[in-house]
Amino acid sequence: MTAPARDAQAGLPLLEVDDLHIEFPTDDGVVRAVNGVSLVVHSGETVAVVGESGAGKSVTALALMGLIVKPGVIAEGAMRFEGRDLRALGERDYRKLRGADLAMVFQDPLSSLNPAHRVGDQIAEALLTHTMRDKRAARRRAADLLDRVGIPQAGDRARDFPHQFSGGMRQRAMIAMAIANQPKLLIADEPTTALDVTIQAQVLEVLQHAQRETGAAMLLITHDLGVVAGLADRVVVMYAGRIVEEGALDAIFYEPRHPYTLGLLGSLPRLDRDRSVPLATIPGSPPSMLSLPDGCALAPRCPYVIDRCRSERPELVAIADDAEHRAACFRAEELPSLEPVTAP
Repeated sequence: MTAPARDAQAGLPLLEVDDLHIEFPTDDGVVRAVNGVSLVVHSGETVAVVGESGAGKSVTALALMGLIVKPGVIAEGAMRFEGRDLRALGERDYRKLRGADLAMVFQDPLSSLNPAHRVGDQIAEALLTHTMRDKRAARRRAADLLDRVGIPQAGDRARDFPHQFSGGMRQRAMIAMAIANQPKLLIADEPTTALDVTIQAQVLEVLQHAQRETGAAMLLITHDLGVVAGLADRVVVMYAGRIVEEGALDAIFYEPRHPYTLGLLGSLPRLDRDRSVPLATIPGSPPSMLSLPDGCALAPRCPYVIDRCRSERPELVAIADDAEHRAACFRAEELPSLEPVTAP
């Protein structure tokens, strides 16, 4: 069930995902990577999707871009962009959408950029494919975009190849390519992975600046709640292919109502915490996506588990005092006052 639309101008969210299921058949069985994900993104807002590796975040993003490759399949569910059914699009129509109204910054820029072509030419190609016809003008625009994302001597660096860029500069080049055609929705998949802390902050600042320039909405995929603190309007927490909690940024950070969200927040380093006290951890590992349990997928790792959790799967329901804050936990309402009842 999706949240109510708030886009007053169009009457619809920019992006709607409803009950999305994505499967990958293997020799050992069917990997159910995404199991009933529903979310919305409104024009101009930033929605962060967080969770451990394997939670289904990146697979959801690839599905939105029409990039699920065989044997992967979207088993059921709906995806709508500006009311347009994405699942009904042919490859030709999807190509027109990708890089224009819908753009993505991939996790690994080195593998996403073509090593055989100059960086400026790759950005120019994105422009020529969708909005421009003059090659010289496209190259000038490519250099201007590199300058806007903070690459020094952009005109000269546009003639360099990807291997001549540092990791942070390659990620900036990917952002430049993504915003080249003024997209309406920008998907950023782990945009700061493998970058040091200083470069992470710079890349996130570039993303924010690019979003302000284009007016785009952003879907930010990350495993790090610390990354979203200064960026997101709303947060969606995923675990084992499902959404376990969603709500406004402040609600998630200050009033979390799911044990998994509590665990993620507890693992963040804090300046006001005694350095001799180890960071909190979530013991154990996520379940195999080949054989998900009948009950709550977090039950074997949850310190608040009760018998009902092991036999029945909790639905995503609204918290009593906040209709837009929802959690999939039988003990969500009482969680703030609970002490852990058992060790996993």
